[in-house]
Amino acid sequence: MGAWALMAMAMTMVMMGSWREIGAAKKKVEGERLLVAMTLVPDAASKGAVCLDGSAAAYHLHRGFGNGVHNWLLQFEGGGWCNDVESCFERSKSRRGSTRLMNKYEVFSGILSNDPNMNPDFYNWNRVKLRYCDGGSFAGDSEYNATLTPLYFRGKRIWNAIIQDLLPKGLIFAQKALLSGCSAGGLATFIHCDEFAELFPQNTTVKCLSDAGFFLDVTDISGNNTIRPFFHSLVTLQGILKNLNQDCLSSHLYPYQCFFPQHALPYIRTPYFILNTGYDVFQFHHIFVPPSADPHGVWNRCKLNPAACSSIQLLILQGFRLKMLDALRLFTNSSNGGMYINSCFAHCQSELQTTWFTHDSPKLQNTRL
Repeated sequence: MGAWALMAMAMTMVMMGSWREIGAAKKKVEGERLLVAMTLVPDAASKGAVCLDGSAAAYHLHRGFGNGVHNWLLQFEGGGWCNDVESCFERSKSRRGSTRLMNKYEVFSGILSNDPNMNPDFYNWNRVKLRYCDGGSFAGDSEYNATLTPLYFRGKRIWNAIIQDLLPKGLIFAQKALLSGCSAGGLATFIHCDEFAELFPQNTTVKCLSDAGFFLDVTDISGNNTIRPFFHSLVTLQGILKNLNQDCLSSHLYPYQCFFPQHALPYIRTPYFILNTGYDVFQFHHIFVPPSADPHGVWNRCKLNPAACSSIQLLILQGFRLKMLDALRLFTNSSNGGMYINSCFAHCQSELQTTWFTHDSPKLQNTRL
């Protein structure tokens, strides 16, 4: 696998206890795809649980079995953000802003797989994928009505409505519950982790997992911080501020910064695990070396193929990795969580089987990713 061949040797890992529960199950043919049908949230419109275009919120549920029947894994879908009316309007006409335009069946692989050989920890849990269509990491609650075509920023209501639909389907009786997400969905876990834990009695084991969701509050190669104004406008447009951690908000001069995971993490009380690469390619391409910081395309070849990066570019990228490790330093010795920070050039590692649990996945102390 080309991406793994580019992996540097340095890794940082602090692991939480495993939830491995390998039970008896019929072995499925490797490579067989598990397709799971979409469920539209009942009465979504009346609850305001709608996508950018006003279509109903949705999720995909595959039921657990055996000794996993009372365990639940919820995964926020990722897919970037929109931070102004123009970009949100364009997004509303795509699968990122409308369940009408989404595939009605989703492939469950990686951490959502039902194959014990490919997903030994969670294969027989109740597994849910929350469809992402609000462009604000499931956190906003506002709307834009200045044109004939309104835009709905209802991520928080989508989250609430899906939870309320799942509770009577067995979520309320969960013995173990894991809230996970990838990319923008991984960022959503930082926002909703404690709220998720509060759904359950104290004897329920609740944990959260962010995959490629640790987006850094960092300057780019030109010395400008382009992600701050982006997140600021996003938080303002979508009415997200009121849904962020209140302790974090009261502790920061610029409250919108609590949308950044590194500023929200110290206030999360629920056990938390961070899966990320120190060379996250999305952040590399859009936050650390955005097009605005490289107008002459000096980094284009390096972005397409890390093996083509010059020694100076690799040194600069190493600096980005060190900034991520520094932002995580206070979490390194946490008794309430852990992290696995590898050095792959990748983005999201839990959703795809090739990067979740295969014969050539990265190993640390003989344990596969």
